Amino acid sequence: MTEKFPSRQRQPELTATRRNFLRACGMAGASVIAGCQSTKKTADLPVISLPGRHSVQADQLVLLSDFRIDYNHAVIADLKKLRGDVLRVLELTPSEQPVVVYLFENEQLYYDYLKSTWPMLPYRRAYFFGNSYELAVYTSWGDTVQEDLRHEFTHGLLHSTLRTVPLWLDEGIAEYFEEAGDEPGVVKRKAVERLSLAMSNGWKPSMTRLEGLEEVADMGQSDYEESWAWIHFILHGDPAVRQILIDYLADLRTTLNPEPLSNRLDETMLTANDRFASYVASLNTFGWPDGRSAERRHPRGDKTANVSSDSASVAKPPSRSVLDLLKFKR
Repeated sequence: MTEKFPSRQRQPELTATRRNFLRACGMAGASVIAGCQSTKKTADLPVISLPGRHSVQADQLVLLSDFRIDYNHAVIADLKKLRGDVLRVLELTPSEQPVVVYLFENEQLYYDYLKSTWPMLPYRRAYFFGNSYELAVYTSWGDTVQEDLRHEFTHGLLHSTLRTVPLWLDEGIAEYFEEAGDEPGVVKRKAVERLSLAMSNGWKPSMTRLEGLEEVADMGQSDYEESWAWIHFILHGDPAVRQILIDYLADLRTTLNPEPLSNRLDETMLTANDRFASYVASLNTFGWPDGRSAERRHPRGDKTANVSSDSASVAKPPSRSVLDLLKFKR
């Protein structure tokens, strides 16, 4: 599905930043969030309530808003299809745990809510919070609502069925599914071009390096793009390699301390990095899956995702005492 969802009203201009994924680890993390709400309010900002006048439920999705969205609206249909695609492609066991979406009517209301409730957090277009009692997405209606909801809802789907997800894998899968298309796996033209240029200048891809990244502060734009490319390579390359990922995700349902995925790949393909590099180069030249190049699949006039560097736009992360309990991601 490629329909874009137009904004309901003109959005205020805010500093351009990336979205963020924030996962609270258990009830202890939830208490920290609650403490931020009760003790860190910004005095000169009004308290903004969460949207909830209207609700739509579809499978795992529970969408709460203060404006009416019909059950048959394209945004609901897209997320229902996304859930089916994620479960089918990754062969995940369906979960009944809801993923709650708090959808603010405009960006200003969403921004004011963030500032009054969690003033220590930098602004992002969307947040995902996951803990032992709720999986929740916070965002606003606007020009990027489809992409933002797809990315964060994918996080929710993963965490509803898996006990843990390594940071790079979590982001790579969310990046893989965030762009709508007839089938999952839309080629990210800009990402392919940048990765190809970096490799031509001597940069070497490394899943092992990505596996060492544990905090969002450690991830730059190139890390998100490399994570996406590894997932694309695994899912659309050798079927034996794809099965390794499927088996690995199945193991994540029961373990909190998984071995690195690269260990399993090394047993099957000793030249994983070289084959990955060749695959990315082929995407840049020939495209996927219909033989068209990335440029032809995504003309330069098309809307693309925000590509500003995290390191240049992210405010200082929360203090270490908070980071000890919160997984601070995109």
